Parts: sequence; structure tokens; C-alpha cells
Amino acid sequence: MIIMNNLLLICIILSLVHCCICAPLSVGNRGEANSQCSIDTSYISSPGDFKIPTKDRKYLPFDENCEKSWKEPFMFVQAADTQFGMQEKFIEKIKENYGWSKEIEWSTQLVADVNGLTPRPKFLVVCGDLMDAWPKTEPEIRKRQMVDFKRVFTGLEVPLVCVCGNHDIGNTPNNETIISYKKDIGDDYFSFWANGVFFIVINSQFFKDATGSKELAAEHEEWLEAQLEVLRIEKPKHAVVFQHIPWFMVSPDEDDEYFNVEKVLRKEKLERFHDAGIRYVFTGHYHRNAGGFYKDLEVVVTSAAGVQLGDDDPGYRIVKVFKDKMEHEYYNLGKAPREINFTAPSTNHIVTLN
Repeated sequence: MIIMNNLLLICIILSLVHCCICAPLSVGNRGEANSQCSIDTSYISSPGDFKIPTKDRKYLPFDENCEKSWKEPFMFVQAADTQFGMQEKFIEKIKENYGWSKEIEWSTQLVADVNGLTPRPKFLVVCGDLMDAWPKTEPEIRKRQMVDFKRVFTGLEVPLVCVCGNHDIGNTPNNETIISYKKDIGDDYFSFWANGVFFIVINSQFFKDATGSKELAAEHEEWLEAQLEVLRIEKPKHAVVFQHIPWFMVSPDEDDEYFNVEKVLRKEKLERFHDAGIRYVFTGHYHRNAGGFYKDLEVVVTSAAGVQLGDDDPGYRIVKVFKDKMEHEYYNLGKAPREINFTAPSTNHIVTLN
């Protein structure tokens, strides 16, 4: 009887050990177990190894089947206009042999800030103008800027989402500039699911000047309509667009200018977006914080993580995503709190901490 009891005890112990070893565990923010989907790390950059995370208009680090379902509140970080080279070339007016040490410093701080946040952001998105040098007229300078951009952002510990801007593909993009961008960074437009939210990354330069890329712009338009149809069918918790050029800075009725999209097209696209269920559009390009509403669709204009053209300081936006709403705040580089509180409401404005 004693032997039988001992054997039974051993079997129970072995069974418990087996359960502990074999039970699936999703390790999430800062190591605690949670219900988040796993990330395909083969598409995540590591120091010295920049990975292109897009293919066939898909964002590869996230498992679409898992990410379609809402699980819990989360956050992501939105930045724009890292624009390596703008400080010395545009602000200091250095004609030759200009550098971008200041942009490297700012972007390094951005990466450190994102890596230090708790809970860990789902991703960092940079809404365009990654580098300043033009792809057509400054290709060699751009190559050097690209090397430094990739070196800095391979230090990021969360997935990186890149949006193309006018400096990335040219004010009048063509097949050559877009192919070059895709080879270096990834697709110029794509979509993905993240925790029940559908994100659409568009190439806004097609809406500004597509005279050199009419066929590509038509393909983009066809693809975009297909994404809007996904929204109508799937009905995600939220639908979000990332783009570089804002539809408007303050009001959908404002006059046309360099920093926005032509009014007639603006109204047409915003109505289509609204009708499909999109309620948030995050942008850059303006190098100042701005934004406004078209009906209940919010256009968020985030100032640069680099050079400023207004009274803001370099920074980024922390976006908290809840089941029924999204909240966001802009923080100066190095000034965001390390721990983000999901119970205290965000103010959807600029926060400057001394």
C-alpha cells in the first residue's frame, strides 16, 4: 500500500510538472502574463539589423487572425518628421557637407523614451519624412542618412511602422522613387490589425501630386477602397488612418496651401472615410501641433520629432486605445512619464513638463 501511495504521489507530481511546462503562456508588457497576441520577431529589427516588416501590403510582425479580436486597452506611440538633415540644411542654411547630428540625438531620445514606457507600446509609427534629402536630387546624401536612420531605429524594442512622406518619395513621386523607398523601408501603403483595431497606412503624396505616378495612384485608390470595404464588413473596434500630409490643419473648410490637401478632394475623401467608419487620422508634415474635426472624425496633426517650424518642441504623441474611445497627448522628448495611467483621462493636447 505504501508503495502504491508513493507511486501515485510521483504520478501526480509529474503531471503537475508537465502542465507547468506545456501550458501556453503569452508574455506581454514587462514580462507579465496577459492575453496579447505574440509578435513575429523575425520581422523586428535588432541592433545593427534593420528588418523590412511589410510585404504585399501587409504588416508582418502581427498575426492578423489573432489581432482581429479585441482583448484589452493598449497604447501606441505616434511620431512624425524625424527628417535627418533638416536642421543644418534648412534652418542653419549650410549649403555643402551638412550633417544631421541633431536629428540623430532627437531620434535616439525618441527610441529611448518608447523603450522605457510601461506598459510597452504596441508599436511606434513615424508618419513620414524619415530623412530630409530628396531621392531624386540628393541620392548619395540620402543613402548616408538612411544608414544613420536605420542604425538609430534598430535600437527600438517594439515594432516600427513607417509611413512615407514627400521627402521620402519626392513631391512628385514616380515609379523609381517609390521602388527605392520600398527597397529601403518597405511598402508605401499597407494595412494591419492590432488588438481589434484596423489601421490603414496610406501614401498621401498621391493626393498632393500624382502627375508622375498616375497608374500607381490608381492602384493605391483601388486598394484603399478595398480597405474601406473591410471596415464595412468587419466593423472593428476602431478604424485609424496613418498618413503624412494632413487633410487640413485646423478646419476642413480652410484654404488650400502647401501643408494640406486640396479642398475638393479633401472633402470627398473625408466623407468616404467617415462613411466607412474611420474616426481617427494621424498625420505629420506640418512641424507643429494642430488638428480638428470633420463631423466626429478627428484629424490629428503631430509636430516633428525633429525640427520645429512653430512654438512646439520635438516630441511625440502617446495614444491610449480603449474599447469605446481613443485618447492622446503630445509629450516633449524626454518628458513623458515612464508609466502611463489608463485610468486617468488624457487631455488630447500638448503636455510640456519642466
